[in-house]
Amino acid sequence: MRDDLEIVVAADLDWGIGLNGTQTLVIPEDRRHFREVTGRGTVIVGRRTLLDFPGGRPLKNRRNIVLTRDPAFAVEGGETAHSVEEALALCEDDPEVFVIGGESVYRAFLPYCRRAHVTRILARAGNDAFFPPLDSLPGWRLADPGEERESAGLRYAFQTWERRD
Repeated sequence: MRDDLEIVVAADLDWGIGLNGTQTLVIPEDRRHFREVTGRGTVIVGRRTLLDFPGGRPLKNRRNIVLTRDPAFAVEGGETAHSVEEALALCEDDPEVFVIGGESVYRAFLPYCRRAHVTRILARAGNDAFFPPLDSLPGWRLADPGEERESAGLRYAFQTWERRD
């Protein structure tokens, strides 16, 4: 079974990632960074996160695997999986696979990931969805703290976290 997936996430100081089903703090540079990192790879996304995308459509120029418990769910331009194992089987031969949320999808796939690309937003947003706190999880280390930047009054850094073997 794969253990080389990568995560892409934007999280605040409390590891918060969203409120009421949508991202709380949006930084345009983070959106560009997301597109650069995920490139033309495969993305694994939860159904609710997919529906929060513009038009509720899969991302362009990437293979989209949508994880859902709904057996009737289908989306044009994406493939559905109903379990972690099914999603992993679908992308078994794909060279680059990125897990892109939401909360339950991140938690389910974290054991299969070796790297996390974290846009760490240096603020607190009052979220109800959270990413696992890598800074307190055994086996994870901050490989690159990134350079502090600012956009529209928000400070952030593009960090790289890696799982220690």
